Amino acid sequence: MDIDKIVLVYPRRDGLIYGRAHGAPYTLMRLASLVPEEIPVEIWDEDLRPIDFSRCTPHTLMGITSKTLSIDRARAIALEARRRGTTVVIGGTHATLAPDEVAAWADVVVVGEGYRTWPQIIQDFARGTLQKMYVDEEWAPLAGVARLTDRVIKMVNEKKYYWTPYLEVTRGCPRNCTFCTAIRVSGRIMRHRPIDEVVEEIQRRGIKRFFLTDDNFGLNFRTHPNYIVQLFEAFARLPLDGWTAQAEMMVGEFPELLALARRAHLDKFFIGFESINPANRRELGGKSSGNVEKYKQIIREIHRHGIGVVGLFVFGFDHDTPQVFEETWKFIRESELDGVSVTILTPYPGTPQREQWLREGRLLPNVPWSLYDTAHVTYHPKGMTVEQLREGYDWLCRKLYNPMSILARGVRAMRRVPPSRAHAKFFSVFSTDFGYRKTYSFRHYSAPVP
Repeated sequence: MDIDKIVLVYPRRDGLIYGRAHGAPYTLMRLASLVPEEIPVEIWDEDLRPIDFSRCTPHTLMGITSKTLSIDRARAIALEARRRGTTVVIGGTHATLAPDEVAAWADVVVVGEGYRTWPQIIQDFARGTLQKMYVDEEWAPLAGVARLTDRVIKMVNEKKYYWTPYLEVTRGCPRNCTFCTAIRVSGRIMRHRPIDEVVEEIQRRGIKRFFLTDDNFGLNFRTHPNYIVQLFEAFARLPLDGWTAQAEMMVGEFPELLALARRAHLDKFFIGFESINPANRRELGGKSSGNVEKYKQIIREIHRHGIGVVGLFVFGFDHDTPQVFEETWKFIRESELDGVSVTILTPYPGTPQREQWLREGRLLPNVPWSLYDTAHVTYHPKGMTVEQLREGYDWLCRKLYNPMSILARGVRAMRRVPPSRAHAKFFSVFSTDFGYRKTYSFRHYSAPVP
């Protein structure tokens, strides 16, 4: 079959924020770069503009990537495109975790990583030999995988249309937190892109700040320190304004690497403290202990090296009671965190957490996937009622994300920034909390109460 074009779709989520979308569609950029040059390819980001279904034809191949919270919108897009004869391929987190569900309404389902199966799908579509499902869970090395092309970089125009460029350096996480999808989507083996490929991509994209999409970049401090040293030395030579990455609290135990990280222009770590309740230790896969004094020590050590800390916390574990919200608020004020993310435990498909609660009959009925956004209650907690979890979460969010709290954390963080760098760091310092304030604003309605 002749292909008139390939379109890659990112379903609507945030919309525009002061004229730009939140984050560039990095996964779609890499998939678009795998399309042969002779085939037209377009990225349709619904946060930027509505989808023009009139351009969908029987000779169009559409790929949609979707998380669980946007899978309902992905389904609506797919059905409308298929009605016009377009062949639709669905990939992403939800398709990997719940492929049979997605297969009921998509032409093709991609399970696992699509960077190796996507070129095969394009070839099979052209030959008329498409399969119903393509699976790649081999967790192969990342060298040479889906390098961005100049065609795609120019098409997306990140500087004009997006606030935050994304970048991948490593992939995978050996931790097995009961509530996390990372090990099921990216594998438990830590894999690394060649450093020269990472540097080359940064230079060709012309980006000076970025957010690493790596599931657990900081774990490499312990498991692959030589790689981290070489990466930081390479980044130190680049004219970067700053970058951020996700990590565990153990990064605070490596002062030499923290010093290198600062010279490499690292702005801040997003650290999964997860809970201040030591009783939740088993669910956290060994990366956190609930020891608040240890947390404070780690935060002070990272701050000592001029790097910010955004604390990530999850509520609703079986040992949590309503008291956990006030105790967490007390810890946040005392620890001088630079930003805070608070979320509600969410039983995503394919996780041990969901499987356990299905057996126990604890999932709330008739909750749409759109509310699986970590800001809504979707199950019966054990140590409190559904309403207590909702109300406690709302109370804490109002405390954290009111303008005065955000201003106080931002001003405190700016005091650690050298005056010569204040202008370059201002956006980074305040953008994180305002982004989480935006996320919290999605709570326009609540999951049903049984």
